[in-house]
This record gives sequence, structure tokens and C-alpha cells, in this order.
Amino acid sequence: MSKRIKAVLFDLDGTFADTAPDLAAALNQVLTEEGKTPLSFDKIRPVVSHGGIALIKLGFCDLHEQHIDFERLRLRLLDIYLANISRLTTVFDGINELLEHLEKQQIIWGIVTNKPSWLTDPLMQQMGYTQRAATIISGDTTKQRKPHPEPLFHACKEIGCQPNECLYIGDAQRDIIAGNTAGMTTLLALYGYIEDHDRPDTWEADAMIKHPEEINAFL
Repeated sequence: MSKRIKAVLFDLDGTFADTAPDLAAALNQVLTEEGKTPLSFDKIRPVVSHGGIALIKLGFCDLHEQHIDFERLRLRLLDIYLANISRLTTVFDGINELLEHLEKQQIIWGIVTNKPSWLTDPLMQQMGYTQRAATIISGDTTKQRKPHPEPLFHACKEIGCQPNECLYIGDAQRDIIAGNTAGMTTLLALYGYIEDHDRPDTWEADAMIKHPEEINAFL
């Protein structure tokens, strides 16, 4: 293990937890309520990490954000999701084993996500990780969100580490931009929510991984 890595920080959706099943179910419930045909999970999965606006745009392809119904549909989606936030969600395969290894090695770990705290906090609590995480930074914890590095700097202050002592793992370009700008080592989670048109090989992560177990090998 590299002696300089003292903390491992994870993006939440698509990196730490597989939240797509619950978000997809919420979108399809909205579609059903509105008399629309539900979408396949494979079509919804790559989009879920982009939030409610992206999901409503996906499900209602003819609807603009300025449409009178757009905000109503987005809020309905989030209401359904909050009520079922951990029904189908699990951490990705290998994450629990990784956390046990990190904790045994006294390596701090935490979450830095763009998900708002009113969704992040209940999800982490219901999954049983709130007390174990050294820091949980949500999209509304700081003034700026990823790809700005401010959330990552804030996490460093909370855990008492310098950015160059941290490894940040995410599945979106904004994660890698934020981590690189902050001066952290970055890993791109290829097992996450990456769209077909994305070109992750151009995102300039320090390395790319196909499974969480590869994080141990990288350390």
C-alpha cells in the first residue's frame, strides 16, 4: 500500500451504492401514473447519477424544463424515491470487504456526492453506514458541487487529511475533474453509471477499475 494514501473517498450513486434499481422504479411509477409506458432498466441505469432532472427528461422526452408540468413531475419522482430509498439499493459487490480492509488498516473512508443531504442522509442511515463513514459530504454541504473541488476540500478538513493523501473514486467525469483539481489520486469506477456515448478513457483518471476489489490492489 502506498504510505501517502490515508483516506479513501467515494462518490455515492454508481460508485459506492447501486441506487439505480430504486431510482428506476421511482421513474417508472411516475410514468405509469402519467399514462406513459415504463422504460427498461437498462435504459434508465446510465442516467440515474445525473439526478431527477435528467430522469424526467429521459422519461418524458418531449418535455422541457420550463414546461408547467416539469417541476411537478420531478418532485413526484423524488417523493417516491425518498419513500423507497433503500428498498432495492445495495452497495456494490466487494464494497463491504473493501471497507473492512480499510478499517483494519486504519485508512479513513467517506462519501462525497452531489446527492442532496435530504436524500443522502436517510440512505446512508438505512444502509447502516452513517456511523462508519468519517465524513459524508452532500451536494448541498458546500456552496459549490462537483466538478468544483470545494466538496473534496471540505471532506479533507473534516477528516484531517491533505488532498494528496486522499484517493477519490467516482463513475462520472465530474468526479474525476473534481478529484484531479483538488490534487487527489483518482480512480474511475467503470462498473458505475456510464453512458454509451461517454469516453472515460479521456477523463484523465489515474486508473480505471472494473470492480471494487481492484481498489485494494491499487492501494
